[in-house]
Amino acid sequence: MQKRSHRHDTTPRVNEIAADLRSRIDAGEFPPGTKLPSTRMLAAHYEISGQAIARVVALLKADGVVEGKQGAGVFVRKWEPLVYRPQSEFKRLPPNVDVFTSLLSGEDRDGSQTIAVSTELPDKAVRARLQLAEGELVAVRRRTSFVDGEPYGTDDSFVALRLVKGSDWMREGSIERGTNAVLAELGHELVKALDEIYVRMPKPTETERLALSPGTPVAELISTGHDAEGKPVQVTVCLLRGDRHVIIYERERYPRPERTDT
Repeated sequence: MQKRSHRHDTTPRVNEIAADLRSRIDAGEFPPGTKLPSTRMLAAHYEISGQAIARVVALLKADGVVEGKQGAGVFVRKWEPLVYRPQSEFKRLPPNVDVFTSLLSGEDRDGSQTIAVSTELPDKAVRARLQLAEGELVAVRRRTSFVDGEPYGTDDSFVALRLVKGSDWMREGSIERGTNAVLAELGHELVKALDEIYVRMPKPTETERLALSPGTPVAELISTGHDAEGKPVQVTVCLLRGDRHVIIYERERYPRPERTDT
């Protein structure tokens, strides 16, 4: 085989090698969690320069296929998704068990949360969804969830301050019966939700909060909860790591009306 000269290294060749490595990874030659061969070994195998292999690896990192571990090398990304079911919000849970705890128990995973409560002016998008007057304050609960010791998602809820001021909804830390139960006690039970799902690359602050590796997308789920009168009560913005979640919705057909022959 005729060797390629390093001076002829080109972007098409780098893309070709990156595609070949993806195929080898998909075929199971390098299973999730395993270390890729060293730069020297890959350069020899593909008969290309080490600098070009570095560009190949950079492409794979940007696509979320591999990740670098300082001092250890480059590893194939492990995909261990947690099943997220938005409809579970409306399912009856055992007393003093919130949705997050119920989710983890079903997946046999260990988890924890950090929760911060504040009062602030909402951005335009939240204000519009809650149909608030300009300048009206909201109460905010910002939660970051950790599974097996690593950040898995964020969950930020916004409610008009006038609805929850002085209630347990504003209490720091976890509320065992859940904030939705508190809203119901205040006369604002959530009976319907409008969900919006966006898949995108994260913002810098989101990358830091979720400790995301380069090339990791996020799914943004914006849920607007309404009460029995159809009024918007709560907006919850969830950010889910694209490499660690599967979103599952259950759909049920309404019973057909009985036919009356005349």
